[in-house]
Amino acid sequence: QVRLVESGGGLVQAGGSLRLSCAASGSIFRVNSMGWYRQAPGKQRELVATITNDGSTNYADSVKGRFTISRDNAKNTVYLQMNSLKPEDTAVYYCNALILPRWSPRADYWGQGTQVTVSS
Repeated sequence: QVRLVESGGGLVQAGGSLRLSCAASGSIFRVNSMGWYRQAPGKQRELVATITNDGSTNYADSVKGRFTISRDNAKNTVYLQMNSLKPEDTAVYYCNALILPRWSPRADYWGQGTQVTVSS
């Protein structure tokens, strides 16, 4: 069974930094794209950043220059370094990965979410 486990959320003051991690585990043949999404109260889930398995990245305009996505393919892990955090970054952050398991079709997987709260 494939699962994504996130860590690193928490409470931080505006201007501070946090680093999120998400590790994919289970019977995995290959992990393709990985990414982070977030959902603030009363809002739809939105893309934050994605990274392909060859390292190409894509960011939401709202986080460009402040957030950096990276991955360790050997560990099937994706990271999100968040700097210069703003109160509007407050949300539940979800890890996403397109994974080809060993014994089932390729599918999208989601983590359980980790809360990031930025105080003003």
